[in-house]
Amino acid sequence: MIKKHAQRIYLALIFILLYAPILTLIALSFNSSKTRAKWGGFTLDWYVSLFQNEDIMNALYTTLIIALLSAVISTILGTMAALGMQGMKKKYRAIFASISNIPMLNAEIVTGISLMLLFITLHMTLGFKTILLSHITFNVPYVILSVTPKLKQTSKSTYEAALDLGASPTYAFFKVTLPDIMPGVLSGFMMAFTMSLDDFIITHFTKGPGIDTLSTKIYTEVRKGIKPEMYALSTLLFVTVLLLLILINTSPQKDELPAKKKTKKRRVGAFLLRRALPAAIVLLFIGGGFYYGSQNASNSEKKVVVYNWGEYLDPEVLTLFEEETGIQVVYEEFETNEIMYPKVQSGAVTYDVVCPSDYMIQRMIENNLLAEIDFDNIPNVKNIGERYFEKSKEFDPENKYSIPYCWGTVGILYNKTMVDEPIDSWSVLWDPKYKDNILMQDSVRDAFGITLKYLGYSLNSTDLDELTEAKNKLIDQKPLVQAYVIDQVRDKMIGNEAAIGVIYSGEAIYTQKENPDLEYVIPKEGSNIWIDSWVIPANAEHKENAEAFINFLCREDIALMNFEYITYSTPNDAARELIEDESIKDSKIAFPDDEDLENCETFHYLGDEADEIYNDLWNKVKSY
Repeated sequence: MIKKHAQRIYLALIFILLYAPILTLIALSFNSSKTRAKWGGFTLDWYVSLFQNEDIMNALYTTLIIALLSAVISTILGTMAALGMQGMKKKYRAIFASISNIPMLNAEIVTGISLMLLFITLHMTLGFKTILLSHITFNVPYVILSVTPKLKQTSKSTYEAALDLGASPTYAFFKVTLPDIMPGVLSGFMMAFTMSLDDFIITHFTKGPGIDTLSTKIYTEVRKGIKPEMYALSTLLFVTVLLLLILINTSPQKDELPAKKKTKKRRVGAFLLRRALPAAIVLLFIGGGFYYGSQNASNSEKKVVVYNWGEYLDPEVLTLFEEETGIQVVYEEFETNEIMYPKVQSGAVTYDVVCPSDYMIQRMIENNLLAEIDFDNIPNVKNIGERYFEKSKEFDPENKYSIPYCWGTVGILYNKTMVDEPIDSWSVLWDPKYKDNILMQDSVRDAFGITLKYLGYSLNSTDLDELTEAKNKLIDQKPLVQAYVIDQVRDKMIGNEAAIGVIYSGEAIYTQKENPDLEYVIPKEGSNIWIDSWVIPANAEHKENAEAFINFLCREDIALMNFEYITYSTPNDAARELIEDESIKDSKIAFPDDEDLENCETFHYLGDEADEIYNDLWNKVKSY
């Protein structure tokens, strides 16, 4: 009896471990609050929003069409390759079999990077076709692996007998050989389809702007904070798989059918599987193809390719711009400056407008990656405050390459109910009484910038002694840190999961709306004042369209829309005058006084050698 209860408890624990995360995800898909830390009531809004979200639906369709096309093409190529290898002498067959197995044994990241470099070398623009070619490339070996064993089981004498009876080689192949190896061919097709459907790494390295599969879209959302629509999508995928499993396992087997119904049931099943289902799939993809094509078709001269941070522009602004100008926006997002930079530098993808941060703009200028902006095409630049252009001279000395878009500070967000005293110094991040209640930025420049300012140094220091001191200080802090985070600090602080967190000012405004117990402060030692600006890459193909886009964003009503959407401070003085909420208009978080910024600095690009030192020291901190 005890043993039976123990088995049941063990089984229950296994099921809890397996399905608790899925049940949590399902519950969140019905949560009216956008944050996972707060239950806002039951809603179906996220499911409605999911099917209205063109980005997600396009990603879903792109995933399916690439998986289907790559599976079909790789199955044909892989089957032909397997047939060719089967006809070789044993020695050569072994050599080619080993060569075909190498891609399966190779790390996917190596395959992805090597394919990307190949496309760049061949001057191919990264996009749909490069993803498709990449998926075909890594699927072919799996098809060969599935078909080859079936070929070994096939009797050559049957094929030769068909030839002796007058059949042509082609006819004999389709009537004799192909039916024998069909299980292997179908197995290879399904494996290729599944591998393509599930791939992320190779797609990530070979995709271009405006093209996303579900895997890359979900990755992007996770990096910037998952949208509730993704919970809804994941729930639907899980329920679909669950229903299919139930149908498969509950459908009667052939032997279970009554003798009189066997023939009728078989006919209906054969019709559904061989006629109706394939026809429905074909119609779905043809219809989806026409819809997808019509949604994405555009005149190459009437578009602008934008590369921006995630959740950093009101989607309605893009719609308004397209309606007013007739210029289609191809929009892509990045998570960090360090991800953005190599894509622009490589030239594999040509962007027209990019939104880097201060120090990265300096680096791009020094490496001749930016084009000078024609300010005659941007009359709305008059709305940008002079103080922001003055600050921009630290990274764009002549203000020729950039126009400020958003700005802010890095500071401390603390929960007044969990902290004993008002905070005004970085020293609280090293206070032992807040052990396991501190959230630190998982960013090398931010982490070292904070520590250097606390020690009384410049956050742009390249002095090895100062950097080593900062590294040791960060190692001392590590036992006190609950987690190193980026965007996750927002939800954790809203949910009272930590007392103190390092955060960007724009995020602080949002968190205070959700949790009034939170307070933001710029420490007295000083901090980072950052500026994100619009720039135009030197290889931009639609420079005038890019300038029209920047001019549109500088319009006061549009700048106000973006400010209200992303809550990061706007440098657009005309837009600030339009803010109706006086508490926001005069907010010390969004628009701090000059004395609050007295000890603040802007990050500078310190050079490749200094970057290596910073990264090496940061790795030592993280691995300690």
